[in-house]
Amino acid sequence: MFFDVRGENAEEGIAAAKNAIKNGKVVCLPTDTVYGIGANPFDAEAITALLSAKSRTRQMPPPILVPDWQTVEKIAAWINPAAIKLAEKYWPGALTLIFPAVDDLGWDLGETHGTVAVRMPDDLAALELLRECGPLAVTSANITGQPPAQTITEAYQQLGEAVSVYLDGGVSRTGVPSTILKFDPAWPDAAQVIREGALPSAQLLNFAQLKVRA
Repeated sequence: MFFDVRGENAEEGIAAAKNAIKNGKVVCLPTDTVYGIGANPFDAEAITALLSAKSRTRQMPPPILVPDWQTVEKIAAWINPAAIKLAEKYWPGALTLIFPAVDDLGWDLGETHGTVAVRMPDDLAALELLRECGPLAVTSANITGQPPAQTITEAYQQLGEAVSVYLDGGVSRTGVPSTILKFDPAWPDAAQVIREGALPSAQLLNFAQLKVRA
């Protein structure tokens, strides 16, 4: 099913996506970076379906999209104060932060090694869906190794019937994945750059007065 969430049936699309997620299905949603596919992180079968849609193994677990900072505080066991400063400046936006995860989250995203990657997307439809469903496991809408989808058509061409609901938010604004920084309590004054993305890591580290951890 396809829904244009920029128009009059946006509410219908969000409701359809919410119902699909509730029933363990995978949905495609717009974000400010590239299109993503999402599923309920507490549903092991849904996560398996999410990874299978991308032809991805458990060695590459999906990050979590959140509707607000309060959600991060519930799922991260430790948060670097510098990361809070970054989130206040760049969220919602193209920045993913990795923290140690709490032990009893009740989900299995794959081989996370005790961490959780979180991002608050700068997209109204995505945020509305997150407010309705809670945090979602979301990864880029493409087959692993192929370019991330910047339109709903590109997403469907790669993923087809593996996705139950497609939410069309138009062309992604940046077309570049988020920058990923990883934090570790053993290195409170540093961050590891996992991926360069839409926001230059040097800019982020300078703003938060962080060293680069190799």
